[in-house]
Amino acid sequence: MKYEPHPYQKKAIKFMIERGCAGLFIDPGMGKTSCTLAAFKLLKKAGLVSRALVIAPLRPARSVWPGEASKWDDFTGLKVQVLHGNNKDKLLRGKADIDVVNPEGLPWLFRQVTKNEWPWQMLVIDESTRFKNTHTQRFKELKPVLDWFRRRYILTGTPAPNGLLDLFGQVYVMDMGNALGRYITHYRMEYFDATGFGGYTWQPKREAESRIYKKLAPLVLRMDAADYLKLPPLVNNTVEVELDADARRVYDTMEELLISAVDDETVTAANLAAASIKCRQIANGGIYKDDHAGWVDIHDIKTEAVVELVEELSGKPALIAYEFKHDLARLRAALGEDVPHLGGGVTGKQQAIIEAAWNAGKLPVLLAQPQSVAHGLNLQGTGAAVIWHSLTYNLEDYEQLVRRIWRQGQKERVVVHHIVAKNTVDVAIMCALRSKDKTQRALLTALRDYAKQRKEQ
Repeated sequence: MKYEPHPYQKKAIKFMIERGCAGLFIDPGMGKTSCTLAAFKLLKKAGLVSRALVIAPLRPARSVWPGEASKWDDFTGLKVQVLHGNNKDKLLRGKADIDVVNPEGLPWLFRQVTKNEWPWQMLVIDESTRFKNTHTQRFKELKPVLDWFRRRYILTGTPAPNGLLDLFGQVYVMDMGNALGRYITHYRMEYFDATGFGGYTWQPKREAESRIYKKLAPLVLRMDAADYLKLPPLVNNTVEVELDADARRVYDTMEELLISAVDDETVTAANLAAASIKCRQIANGGIYKDDHAGWVDIHDIKTEAVVELVEELSGKPALIAYEFKHDLARLRAALGEDVPHLGGGVTGKQQAIIEAAWNAGKLPVLLAQPQSVAHGLNLQGTGAAVIWHSLTYNLEDYEQLVRRIWRQGQKERVVVHHIVAKNTVDVAIMCALRSKDKTQRALLTALRDYAKQRKEQ
C-alpha cells in the first residue's frame, strides 16, 4: 500500500526536515510515526542522516514502529529493528536504518557504543513525557550523549499532563537548553512561584505562560485532531455511587489520616501520596494489606455500577479501565473470569491477539490498566464506550486511553463514563483532571494560535 500523507502530515514532515531539532505535539491517531519515517527517509536520501535511534515505550517499540514501517510500500526499504531481548547485542552490531529501544534499555545501549563508533545521527523520543523529569535515571543516561546526535526530535500528544513544569525535560532533550534554559531550577525561578501545600506546587508567574509559548513556538508544531480530522462526538457521563454504611466507616477512618496529612506542615509528599492511594483503593472497593500479602475486599458498589452500564450497552463493546489488582479481581468475578485484560502479566503476543479480537468485534468487554496500555494500541475498530471504574490523576494516561477509542477510524459517538464514589477522593481526582486539562490545553491552543499568527504576518 502506497503511503500518501494527508496535507497536515506533509506539513509535519516538512517541519521536521527544516529543523535540526523539533517537537511534534500531535494528537494520537494522526500519524506521528509515519511522518517521522517519511522525514527520516527524505533526510537519508539527502545524505543528512544514515541511521536513527528511536526511544519509545516498550509496546510502541515492539509493535508500532516495525508495524508502521512494514505497513507502507514506501518504507519497505527501511530496516527497523527493536533492540530488546536475547539477541539485542547481535542486532546492534548489524546493519539497520532505525534502531528502536525502550527507555529502560538505555543503560545497556550506551555501554555498548563509544563516541568514536557512534552510529546514529538522528534521535527520536516517542512519547517524550517519559523524559519530563530530569531526576530520573533515563534522563541522566541520555543527557551526556545528546550532542552526539545531529538531529533530535520529540513526539507526544500530551506534552504537559501535570502542568508547564513537565515541558522542561522534554524540551531540553530536543534543544539542550536553548529555549527554556539549561537547568530546571533556573526554569522554575524564571517562570514559576512556589505555592500550595509545603511549597510543592509551582504556579506560573504573571504572563509566564505566554512567554513560554513564544519560546517554544518556533520549535514545536501543534496539531489538534479536531482541526484536521472528522471525529465523532465525545460525550462525558458521570455516574455517582454511594458507599454503604460499612464501607463509609472504613473510608472515613482512612480519610482522616489523609486530612491530617494535609494539615500537618511537616508531612512528606510521599506520606501524603500514600494516604491518597489508600483512599482511592477503598473508594474503588478494596485495600492492600500492610504486608502487601493480598488485599481485603470492602465493597462491590463500583463493580455493580460497571455491570449495570455493560448491561445497558446490550452487547456493544466497552473498554473498562481499572488500576489495582484487586479492582481487576472484582471486575472479573462480576463480568466473568474469562474476560480478557490488558495490563500486568500479559505478554506482547497475548496483547496482539486481544487487540485483534477487540477490533474484529469479538470482545463485548475488555479490561485495561491505563498505565500499561495508554500508548501504542489502536482500539477504535469497534468499541465506542469507555468506563472508568478506577479514576486516575494522570492526565496523560487518561487522555491516551480515551484516544485509543476516540481517534481516526472511529465512526460512532464515543461515551466516556466516570464512576465516582460520592464524598470521596474520586471527586478531587475529577477536579484535578479538569484543572490539568485546562493547563495543557492552554499550552496547546496558544502554540497553535501563535503559529497561525506567524503565518499571517
